[in-house]
Amino acid sequence: MNSSPLPRPPTTARPPRPVRRRIATAVTGVLALLAACLGAVAGAGPAAAAGLAQVTSFGSNPGNLTMYEYAPAGLPAGAPVVVALHGCTQSASDYFAHSGWQKYADLWGFALVLPQTSSANNSQSCFSWFDPAKDTRGKGEAASVVSMVTHAVTQYGSDGRRVYVTGLSAGGGMTADLLADYPDVFAGGAVDSGLPAQCATSLSAASTCQYGSVNLTPAQLGDKVRASDPGYQGPWPRVAIWQGASDYTVYPVNGTELRDQWTNVWGVGQTASSTQALPGGTTLSVYNDPSGKPAVQLYQIAGMAHGLAVDPGSGTEQCGTAGSYYLDTICSSYYTARFWGLDGSTPPGGGGGTLPAPGGLSVSGTTGSTVSLSWSAVSGAASYRVYRGGTQVGSPTATSYTDTGLAAGTAYSYTVAAVDSSGAAGTVSAPVTVTTTGSGGGSGQCFTDSNYNQVAAGRAHQSGGYAYADGSNQNMGLWNVFTTHTLKQTGADYYVIADGGC
Repeated sequence: MNSSPLPRPPTTARPPRPVRRRIATAVTGVLALLAACLGAVAGAGPAAAAGLAQVTSFGSNPGNLTMYEYAPAGLPAGAPVVVALHGCTQSASDYFAHSGWQKYADLWGFALVLPQTSSANNSQSCFSWFDPAKDTRGKGEAASVVSMVTHAVTQYGSDGRRVYVTGLSAGGGMTADLLADYPDVFAGGAVDSGLPAQCATSLSAASTCQYGSVNLTPAQLGDKVRASDPGYQGPWPRVAIWQGASDYTVYPVNGTELRDQWTNVWGVGQTASSTQALPGGTTLSVYNDPSGKPAVQLYQIAGMAHGLAVDPGSGTEQCGTAGSYYLDTICSSYYTARFWGLDGSTPPGGGGGTLPAPGGLSVSGTTGSTVSLSWSAVSGAASYRVYRGGTQVGSPTATSYTDTGLAAGTAYSYTVAAVDSSGAAGTVSAPVTVTTTGSGGGSGQCFTDSNYNQVAAGRAHQSGGYAYADGSNQNMGLWNVFTTHTLKQTGADYYVIADGGC
């Protein structure tokens, strides 16, 4: 840890600092990200993770990084590679031990590369996402990471078209930079509590990114990506964005600006193709490419502070170990891996098939423990996949399904995809949200008002100048009296945007 006292980011929600205080404490705030925000407790770092091996020679290393790698036994040729970047004062072994990525490397068969920086590069061992000498194509740390990728692809006989990168906080900022610098190398990325690509070009400018909006249009943010590798025309990486709604180290507006940046790069709008409720108070907004496949996904987690979302447990969808800046909410590594298709099945929001989304998804009945659904048939469909909160719960051949074992008075979100005879799932339908009968549910009442008044009434909250619906954490836009939405209460302290009708 730093020898000087540094503020630790809070673990519970509180109002954002006034602008004048953000400016006055800019340098201290940047140091909070670069020093205190992601470190393990001093003197209590984990021992080296079993199976993680250091590579002492991997090629050109202008960024002075150390390479670690992991591959499950019997890894076949052509397997994917995932690069995972730790946060400040952390290490490769710390991230390997806590993030859950080893579990899915073993389960689904891919190699892991874990770069590690050091105090020789940055006093708090942070990846330098704000330094053009280190985070741009062909330079510094960015070039070193790509050298590691080249080494791993050769060593394991991996598929060079299936290389992905993810990172936390400062590692998330570097992840976004790498996706912009090397869209020809990385097929996808995941930015966890991080910053838009090339958001800052100096340490002093980094605070503007952390604590508020850079006030750029989606096109201007997209231009930062396009300028990172001039002349590149695509295909672009598919990007997952994870952001806590109560993050006061990297403010939630960074999540929406990352969304704006990468949807603009893909040439799609900033209106979600679909929205789903996931575990841990998480709202998933999916932005499809013109072919109907997910290009960008934004995961917003209600009440989560600064860190990586994990969900300890033995279930397939559970992973990681809770601790300092590893926050017990939802397993981000599981959903990210599915988004990239590493599990071989349909990711939330869409699949690799060509069948269109089923129409007419509706609720035909509910009880305290069941929800019955029906939808229109899709020509060419051999079966269907039913998803509850983004997780597959059924695979009927008929155009109806009853989900069982549910909690009374609880809101659930469902989508359906058609599956062709080869087993490929097509585009996922628009979601339908339903509340089971019994106690514990919401009133079903709707409230139409300005974002400012929705927050004042306790149906929404504001962070970074934006309003978010309580419970679902859906982004309602700017926190002011000029923007109006209808919110529907679907559970206790749970509201969803219902502008289309209530």
